[in-house]
Amino acid sequence: MADVIQLLSDHIANQIAAGEVIQRPASAVKELLENAIDAGATEIQLILKDAGKELLQVIDNGCGMSTTDARMSFERHATSKIRDINDLFSIKTMGFRGEALASVAAVAQVEMKTRRHDAEIGTRIVVEGTEVKIQEPCATAPGTNICIKNLFYNVPARRHFLKTTTTEFRHVVDEFTRVALAYPQVAFRLWHNNAEQFHLEAGNLKTRIKGLLGSSYEKNLVPVEERADLLNITGFIGKPEAATRTRGMQFFFINNRFIRNAYLHHAVVQAYEGLIEKETFPFYVLFLEVDPARVDVNVHPTKQEVKFEDDRLMYAYLNAAVKHALAKYNIAPSLDFTLNAGIQELPSVQQPVTEQVKQDTEKGYLYSAFTQKNQAHLAEKKDSLQRWKDLYEIASNIPLNKRNVEEDLQPQQTTLHSTTETHNKSNNIISVQGSLLVTTVKSGLMLVHIRRAQERIWYERLLHEYNNGSTPSQQLLFPVQYELSPQDAILLTEVLPDLARIGFDVSPFGQNTFVVQGVPTALPQGEEKNVLDEAIDQLKHEASDAVAKRTDKLLANMAKRLSRNTDAIQRQEAQQALIDELFACAQPEYTPGGKKVFTMIKRENLDDMLS
Repeated sequence: MADVIQLLSDHIANQIAAGEVIQRPASAVKELLENAIDAGATEIQLILKDAGKELLQVIDNGCGMSTTDARMSFERHATSKIRDINDLFSIKTMGFRGEALASVAAVAQVEMKTRRHDAEIGTRIVVEGTEVKIQEPCATAPGTNICIKNLFYNVPARRHFLKTTTTEFRHVVDEFTRVALAYPQVAFRLWHNNAEQFHLEAGNLKTRIKGLLGSSYEKNLVPVEERADLLNITGFIGKPEAATRTRGMQFFFINNRFIRNAYLHHAVVQAYEGLIEKETFPFYVLFLEVDPARVDVNVHPTKQEVKFEDDRLMYAYLNAAVKHALAKYNIAPSLDFTLNAGIQELPSVQQPVTEQVKQDTEKGYLYSAFTQKNQAHLAEKKDSLQRWKDLYEIASNIPLNKRNVEEDLQPQQTTLHSTTETHNKSNNIISVQGSLLVTTVKSGLMLVHIRRAQERIWYERLLHEYNNGSTPSQQLLFPVQYELSPQDAILLTEVLPDLARIGFDVSPFGQNTFVVQGVPTALPQGEEKNVLDEAIDQLKHEASDAVAKRTDKLLANMAKRLSRNTDAIQRQEAQQALIDELFACAQPEYTPGGKKVFTMIKRENLDDMLS
């Protein structure tokens, strides 16, 4: 039998490496911007056509390269950052993979011009599919100018799987934003299809956040600065009112490298507990500076995931730093240790402590429990009623009716209260705590979840209006201005036609800003921003084959918003109407999200409960 294992050709090996490193134009943008940063550039320009599919050009004023270095930069595993294996664990620079230019050149037509600042003439190299076509001297400005044309021109299958220009450009903006945030001291410019999208001057982080993400963030920034032996934390978090229902405005940087880490994200969110709604996400741009030996950045090909030497320690530091920043700027509630005036007037506070009172107090079990060493946590719960009676008897200096105390400490008899449970005798419907309806049926009892029933009803009502093209829209007396980050603005533009069909009148109003002039008639006032936020968040996490289901999800989100009013079904006549309308739906048993709307309890099961 012939041998079957053979070495791959350099051409195929390069294309495999390119598949690991360059998945889309945004991947190439990331690699080239990071290389420019490492070259010491103070000004970087990014020029795109067709979201980088046709043209992707990066111009920097960095150190440039010699003729030999320029040629070597296109070889696989060529790098200026690593000399031995130990260097892998102490890297602080960005682009050290040694595959970037070789991978790009394997799947595109690349032209590079570069010149060192101390050289009179530069070098021009043209590479197509890993083959060097031209290498010659040229006149060029100091620094490096890399031009990538026709990405994936020789890998048609890969090019076929690229998304729309809008989607690809959004991914490019994501990568551009991360690099620009990490280096506010570097000036950046971005052009797309001959239109300038960003012009960011060198400055501080606060100015860079405003320039990249919009002026609406500026007034909501809270500085964070905590320095310790193992970890330094700097940056900004958003005030609670800056929290949104869309993810994507959360940025972690470890040693100036953007990362994703759900564990650290939870540390930040937990610090906001009680300040923001559960469905919202706080804004933050946080930089963690740690010894490179304590963090492994090589656990993921894109280096956006890292592994820490001690995760729990990082969590504790970060959580404390965010809490401290919120408290420092009077955002988080602080404990009030001042004594209430009413308490100061109590006889137990004003009357002097007599020897008799002191002796009686020392007889109580609480005194011994809290004065004996290591016993405070053992204060028992059993027989607590009798012991509390003893405490009341001990407090002899305060008039107290023992019989009343005993009555107060007895378990309360719960009754069906008119404010929480109402009974409709004619329809046999009971509203329980304003969240459930219980009604009798032939086989037993039926429990209906009120909000979920409303959600199903609203969804089918909205879907019917949408299919008939009759969704009513109400013009706002005072149009609402809606400012977004550049990435979210791209997404909202993409979904405007779908929003128009469900009753929204939204139009662009300047760069990254929109104006809402009309909303669906049934939408409660002030909910328009929440629905738009949810629509954007849905698009961010939409599967590639989910475009056809986009309208269904938009309608489902709308139905959720419209179903949060439970006041309407407190009236007895409305309760029966809700049940009737639910069972007129095509699918009454489940919400659009798949949650159960009602359940049945059979009579024999009820009998078993009481046996």
